[in-house]
Amino acid sequence: MSSSLVNLVIAGVGGQGNVLASQIIGRTAVACGWKVASADTFGVSQRGGSVMSHLRLAPQGSYGPLVPPKRAHIILGLEPLETARVLSTYGNPHTKLLLNPRPNFPLAVLIRERSYPDLHQLLSHIRNQSSEVREIQAAQLAETAGTLLAQNVVMTGALAGTGWLPFPAEAYKRVLNSIFGSDQSKSKKLDLNLYAFELGYQAATHAAQAS
Repeated sequence: MSSSLVNLVIAGVGGQGNVLASQIIGRTAVACGWKVASADTFGVSQRGGSVMSHLRLAPQGSYGPLVPPKRAHIILGLEPLETARVLSTYGNPHTKLLLNPRPNFPLAVLIRERSYPDLHQLLSHIRNQSSEVREIQAAQLAETAGTLLAQNVVMTGALAGTGWLPFPAEAYKRVLNSIFGSDQSKSKKLDLNLYAFELGYQAATHAAQAS
């Protein structure tokens, strides 16, 4: 558990739910009495382009919203190539990394204007750049929950399961309830997201026990 400033960066592409994941983590921290500064940055195209969310969490004091280069304590990687890019700029040998290893190919790759790096080499490079890497099969778990769109919530649950942030799982779940549960017609969406969160939480917990 941390008791001081935590710099966290979420790396992904448009459509993966970076902003929602950032909101869930930030609102959970606030609910637990912490101070939060955050900012989102977007690439040239919203869907399929780079999206990066900065979160600076501290029990007291105030900080600017952007994480300084090489100062990330935690990187939450929703997509391997974007994770590698963020890790090169904001990571350092002590940065902890939670990674979804499934690629999300940008449009330029899908229409064969560009090629995606060899995934095996890319993941090997990422693993060698961080002191602690935990990989979560978020796509598979999100499909189990009911939709691939829940990968971001799976990863948020996994972050809670690592224990890298000092916030209990129930605090995250209360935030999910506030986002998805205010309207009875949204109850199915709430149930899906709570299930996705729990799957990620259990996956990270089991990974920690196995390591």
